[in-house]
Amino acid sequence: MRGWRWWRIGKRLRQIKLLVLDVDGVLTDGGLWFDASGQLTKRFDVRDGLGIRLLQQAGVEIAFLSGGQGGATEVRAHQLGIQHCLVGIKDKPEALLQLQQQLGIDSSETAFVGDDLNDLAVRPVVGLLIAPADACAPVRLGAHAVLRKRGGHGAIRELAETILQDRGRWQNLKRDGWRDRND
Repeated sequence: MRGWRWWRIGKRLRQIKLLVLDVDGVLTDGGLWFDASGQLTKRFDVRDGLGIRLLQQAGVEIAFLSGGQGGATEVRAHQLGIQHCLVGIKDKPEALLQLQQQLGIDSSETAFVGDDLNDLAVRPVVGLLIAPADACAPVRLGAHAVLRKRGGHGAIRELAETILQDRGRWQNLKRDGWRDRND
């Protein structure tokens, strides 16, 4: 997590106001599970969820941006208080540019976590492209940083802890714990 690539991007990481997350392969392990009635279900890591909540309380806007569809993503976004849950998106860079414009956030203040080829397309419109450990090789090579954890298995929590460490907030959380607040 704290290798040379993280050191090189530390300043840009501290400037992040918007963290945009792909869903399948980032917040999930990329598997699609269907129940007997054909309904899609997905597995989300609860520690990633707390990492998201910690970032929200630190003032980082979180958005989901996915080419996939299905109610599980929207349900998870609602549970986490994420207002910007963009699903079924075919042109991720265009959707991301519109979101940045809507929020008044510059590309240099935006980080994106993605795992597959369609996520490489956002690199020109973000300050940081970050990949989970199990992202496809072209994404790992094109990313500004690669996490040690796999998608759906704590990758976003790892990133959240790194951002909070760089902002001087992690020590207090480690010492005092966390309480959910209705900010």
